[in-house]
Amino acid sequence: MIIDHLRNIDSIPCSGLFAGQPSSAGFDQRLQAAFAYLRNTDLEAVAPGKVEIEGNQVFALVQEYKTKPRTQGFWEAHRQYIDVQYVVSGVEHMGYANLSQLTAGDYDNAKDFLPLEGVGSFILLPAGMFTIFLPQDGHMPGIAVDEPKAVKKVVVKVAIAD
Repeated sequence: MIIDHLRNIDSIPCSGLFAGQPSSAGFDQRLQAAFAYLRNTDLEAVAPGKVEIEGNQVFALVQEYKTKPRTQGFWEAHRQYIDVQYVVSGVEHMGYANLSQLTAGDYDNAKDFLPLEGVGSFILLPAGMFTIFLPQDGHMPGIAVDEPKAVKKVVVKVAIAD
């Protein structure tokens, strides 16, 4: 997992950042396309829904929702895509745990969804911050800080392989 403010993305060397990940030659370019979309788009004005950036290799899911109590959250991970989750407005807690700390359920290949059970840590994710979740990163998004509140978030899905 990586967490930072979007304004710092240019100081993070993307090339080689994910050494050891099952990747392809185009992965760095796809990651750059994801961050270019986040930097160069008026995300406040984008309506909820799917936005194609580079076909099924890079796309954004624009979401507006009310955060939920931790007891209603669930752990998840993905194998085919990394998640770049960026909070446009509002604030949420984001759960994180390495897969080795969690118990995996049955992976749904069609949805690229691995349900998980267990305990992890939670970080504060205010507007302007992003997280990157890799295949080994279990995460629990959309958790209320004190009480449920509105959040707008963009999840950019970046394909790991061609």
